[in-house]
Amino acid sequence: MKEILREIGMIARALDSISNIEFKEFDLTKGQYLYLVRICENPGIIQEKLAEMIKVDRTTAARAIKKLEMKGFIEKEDDQHNKKIKKLFPTEKGKKTYPFIKIENDYSNFIALEGFSENEAEIIFNLLQRVRKNVEKDWEFVKKGNKRNY
Repeated sequence: MKEILREIGMIARALDSISNIEFKEFDLTKGQYLYLVRICENPGIIQEKLAEMIKVDRTTAARAIKKLEMKGFIEKEDDQHNKKIKKLFPTEKGKKTYPFIKIENDYSNFIALEGFSENEAEIIFNLLQRVRKNVEKDWEFVKKGNKRNY
């Protein structure tokens, strides 16, 4: 069987490394840009949903969110109905940074798919969505404290 997950991992690490280097000028490090993008695209999102969207545990998300808040990229607001719930919103600084992150993402996407037809890109996208959905089932299972049977 082909080592597809190794290839996906290498691609993800290379792109993450590029982004971390390029976003240093904005004081965004260690994948914080991922959180900022999702908050800009989903203003008012709660931490739990954000962690689920990025596929990290709550503690990891909490650390990244705290750093983004301390750096002035995002702010938390109380939910009107439940004061325990904090909604996340981009600040002006976050909103101004978002377009640069989006441009980098679009460029990386363009480079990654260079030489592929639109049809091939669509096939890759659909196949990767299927892979993600398969993995998500195990992620949810393990996240709840279960062990997979190998």
